[in-house]
Amino acid sequence: MSHTKSVAIVTMSPSQVPYAIQLAAAEGWNPGLQDAATFLAADPEGFLMAELEGEPVGCISAVSYPGGFGFIGLYIVEREYRGCGIGRALWRKAMQRLRGTNIGLDGVVAMQDTYAKSGFKLAYRNVRYTASDLPSPGTLPDDIRLMPAADVPFADLVAYDRRFFPSERQAFLRAWIRQPDAVALTALGREGLRGLGVLRRCREGHKVGPLFADSGEIAKLLLLSLASQRNSTGPVMLDVPEVNPAAVALAEEAGMQVTFETARMYTGDPPLVDLGGIFGVTTFELG
Repeated sequence: MSHTKSVAIVTMSPSQVPYAIQLAAAEGWNPGLQDAATFLAADPEGFLMAELEGEPVGCISAVSYPGGFGFIGLYIVEREYRGCGIGRALWRKAMQRLRGTNIGLDGVVAMQDTYAKSGFKLAYRNVRYTASDLPSPGTLPDDIRLMPAADVPFADLVAYDRRFFPSERQAFLRAWIRQPDAVALTALGREGLRGLGVLRRCREGHKVGPLFADSGEIAKLLLLSLASQRNSTGPVMLDVPEVNPAAVALAEEAGMQVTFETARMYTGDPPLVDLGGIFGVTTFELG
């Protein structure tokens, strides 16, 4: 039975975005405690909801970034309404909103063939590594010092982030590094910024993302320093691009175990970013 005639796809208001985060939690995606507010900063109109007779039954995000890049995530229909065409209606609206851009997503592996039918091509896998505990960070190298990200000139953070992400995302970055229940650190060298990492508290444990660094040594220092500053127990998760061997080595040497993976796919060519410096993806929902 199809519900598509009576389904309305609407843009979520800020007060409705927590609904999408709740659905993500129900799916076991373990969202961050502040994800609703910080995600909204990326694109306040980028979150869509399916309503059936005025009641929410599903969601999708279609976040538009400057410069012709978009990202799809949070694609969820409530279980009792699956197979009725509601997901297709959400998908069409999201793709329509991002028409004309290079669209990325992190999809579950089982959906790769479905996404391919909409023009998405596999770029690489992102692999989630998890550990219940991590070693202490040890002694800082003489030429590196750690500083809270909020204390670094914001223009420097924006420029550094842009090396690793296909578009400038100032509003999101500002919200992300200042969110409650999080630690945001930079590594500074003699010539400026050498690394950026954020650890945020989630429904269970913490996720580290982004983890950007000029070297594996700096990435390790940031990862272990962030983990040592978390304010509650529970696992630490890091989503690693498999195409960066140094990132895979970092996670494995830290004793982390593979627990999940996604397919990073794009409708156009993979964006030209510094993959060798991406040790942890910011989020599967926003790229």
